[in-house]
Amino acid sequence: MKNIKAIVFDAYGTLFDVNSAAEKCKGKIGDKWEAFANFWRTTQLEYTWLRSLMKRHKDFWQVTEDSLDKSMKTFSIDSSMKNELLDLYKKLSPYPEVKGVLKSLKEKKYKLAILSNGTPALLNELVKSNDLENIFDDLFSIEEVGIYKPDSKVYDMPINKYKIQKNEVVFLSANTWDVSGGGNYGYNSIWVNRNKNIFDNLDYNPKHEIKNLSELVPLI
Repeated sequence: MKNIKAIVFDAYGTLFDVNSAAEKCKGKIGDKWEAFANFWRTTQLEYTWLRSLMKRHKDFWQVTEDSLDKSMKTFSIDSSMKNELLDLYKKLSPYPEVKGVLKSLKEKKYKLAILSNGTPALLNELVKSNDLENIFDDLFSIEEVGIYKPDSKVYDMPINKYKIQKNEVVFLSANTWDVSGGGNYGYNSIWVNRNKNIFDNLDYNPKHEIKNLSELVPLI
């Protein structure tokens, strides 16, 4: 990949472990914690897509809470744990290699940004709680355009801010639908396949597939 000017990251599942909130409560939830965490995440994403299609927008924090309510009922989890799980979601843990890779990329003078469904407040807290405040040039939230990924208005934001071409952006996501969304838009999309998943058939093949962000540095 040549002439890359910006490296843009999805946040949830790409930089930060979306299951870490439930994992920290596995002593209380029990063996079903991982199935519960996956169901919560899947429901959360489904709600973003459905709300975009219905034009009934709620911000990501409200969607996260709504999807948690359903998930707790589905898995018969004590409702008294709701606030604890929500508080932990605000401070998700990064994957082990994230901080070192981001610092390495920062030294190479690329524009570095997050492009996420998360609200500005959520993204700021995630970055701050994980000591990443001086890494990113921008934290782009879909709240700026009022519709969720994979709508093209979301992928427009870094292009409009940096005044660059679509093919000058490397975009990384662990979510196959997001990789396809960014790739079909015109980004150089890379799939961070941490869990040996199968890519979706959505008219796009990722430029590269990597196991974690450590494999990004030699590619650019």
